[in-house]
Amino acid sequence: MSEHAPDPALAARSPQHDDLPQPIELPLADRVSALPLRGQLVRFVATGGLSAIVDFGLLTLLMAAGLGHTSAKALSFLAGTTTAYGINRRWTFRAEASTRRFGAIVALYAATFAVQVGLFSLCFTALTGAGWTLLTVQIVSFVIAQGVATTVNFVVQRTLIFRVR
Repeated sequence: MSEHAPDPALAARSPQHDDLPQPIELPLADRVSALPLRGQLVRFVATGGLSAIVDFGLLTLLMAAGLGHTSAKALSFLAGTTTAYGINRRWTFRAEASTRRFGAIVALYAATFAVQVGLFSLCFTALTGAGWTLLTVQIVSFVIAQGVATTVNFVVQRTLIFRVR
């Protein structure tokens, strides 16, 4: 074929497809080395901060709308952890999506859901009688439950779910 003759494979392509944006590939753990512990921890904490804003913001909105503290915390937890998983999988741990990882995350989040909602409910009930304002009780209960769940999540995700082989 001469260098000026059109390539038959290119000629068969529709001109409409040339105008569409093409997907890009981001580097993932399976193709590049994982971040060191410090880098992962910094990203995990930053992601956790954003996710906590989603979680706590929704918690206070739902409670202000009249939902009970346990139901509000359950819904806000789901929103916060969904945010965290999406960001951590791609940015913190640089991992490909997989059914195995997703199943492991669902199991981990079910366990931390029970821990977080249970701790929040226990703290909320105990602190409500202490004469503190509702907002103070919400913040203290949230921080205790979030701190325990975040620690468990990081350790399990780094050592088991997103470990680079």
